[in-house]
Amino acid sequence: MTSHHYQSIIIGTGFSGIAMAIKLLERGITNFIILEKAASLGGTWRENTYPGAECDIPSALYSYSFEPYPKWEYKWSMQPQILEYMHYVVDKYKLRPFIRYGQELSTATWDGAHHHWKIITTDGQAYQSKTLITAIGQLHHPSVPAFPGKDSYSGPSWHSAQWNHDVPLEGKTVGVIGNAASAVQFIPEVAKRAGQLKVFQRSANWMLPKQDRAYKEWEKRLVEKIPFLLRLYRLKIWLLGGALFLLMKKGNDALRRFYEQKTISYIKKHIKDPDLVQQLTPTYPLGAKRVLFSDSYYPALAQEHVQLIPGGVHGITPTGVITPDGQEHSCDILIYSTGFKTNPFLLDLDIKGTDGISIQEHWKDGPQNYLGMTTDKFPNLFLMYGPNTNLGHNSIIIMSEAQADYISDCVSTMQEKAWKSMVVKEEALKEYHTEIQKRLSNMIWTTIDDSWYQSANGNIPNNFPGRTMEYRKRLSKVNFTHFIINES
Repeated sequence: MTSHHYQSIIIGTGFSGIAMAIKLLERGITNFIILEKAASLGGTWRENTYPGAECDIPSALYSYSFEPYPKWEYKWSMQPQILEYMHYVVDKYKLRPFIRYGQELSTATWDGAHHHWKIITTDGQAYQSKTLITAIGQLHHPSVPAFPGKDSYSGPSWHSAQWNHDVPLEGKTVGVIGNAASAVQFIPEVAKRAGQLKVFQRSANWMLPKQDRAYKEWEKRLVEKIPFLLRLYRLKIWLLGGALFLLMKKGNDALRRFYEQKTISYIKKHIKDPDLVQQLTPTYPLGAKRVLFSDSYYPALAQEHVQLIPGGVHGITPTGVITPDGQEHSCDILIYSTGFKTNPFLLDLDIKGTDGISIQEHWKDGPQNYLGMTTDKFPNLFLMYGPNTNLGHNSIIIMSEAQADYISDCVSTMQEKAWKSMVVKEEALKEYHTEIQKRLSNMIWTTIDDSWYQSANGNIPNNFPGRTMEYRKRLSKVNFTHFIINES
């Protein structure tokens, strides 16, 4: 089996993988490739094609700081244009020759004798790389609960991240299970086509209006001629996101009540039925779950052919959904909007470090990490969008750029000094992990158990407890004393 050797191999062509490749090129590193399991680039923005798919961060901020884009059509851009932007960046920075499509990671094993990673893809291709960089994200394994009778359903069904565009919705009775981030985007679009729409809600979500709109032509021409204005607008949105961070901390009850009342007023503006208003009003503090944004969800629910059914799902029959009260609701089509498997991290990836230990075994009690990017016993392995780097208040692109700068510094330093390997010291990792979890215990995310933020042991493996500014500062310079360096 022929094996190709590289300085770095990146897994994934989403926003993080693209940023990583650009930062390696900036440091003069060209001996790398990006392995992409699909036939095209884009990560979650390639996969999620459901009607109404868009980002819940304004596009001026959900884009690279070094590559502002004056052609955004809307303040909150939809999936096709976000994907268009990613292709634009890949072409501008001439990244296509570095991408290997149809190359899904099968195994990655650390070879301690030769100080490199041995990588095998599912089609049998073999690679060797000094460093391995995963950039696969957290939201790409659809999760569908094992509802009793689910497999007996006789009609078309799918998860929102695997949308079946071949099934017409016109005139059909469509059931949607779930009402979170993706659902609030596609439910208004489905409502335009379905004969009847039934939304099965387990619990209500706090939601604020987006106040989205199309950019005027003169606005786009202006920022194209004066790029500084777009950067200034980005700064404004970033600062607003930093203010939203205050809602993620325990305390700040007055500010929280202000935004909670704003949501309730928003509901009442569109929903006149008092019972429905109550069903749409959350019973937990704002921020404990992901805060949603939509201009069209509540107006959609106010339509006569749309029905909100609270209480969750008890089971599935061949023809519909059974709710906990024992009532069966017939549906011609079922759409699951039930989220993603976010923990354990690196799900389904067979990555083995020193002494053959697997990443899943190493993290069986939760993903202990250093800066969200490295872990002990896995030399020369770097994670992007890894544990404790997610946000509830700002753009993940900011985090990804900081990580790409940090990792490229490590890779280039290793190359310049001819280091064989570097791995974080266990004491540095534990100190960081303990600090982060202690701070997370003071965040609003710990106030309820029914949240994807928390793991079974009570830790929060996903989120960072500070602002993006703090994370960028922490990553501005690599502290190599926190690593065991193999120089020879």
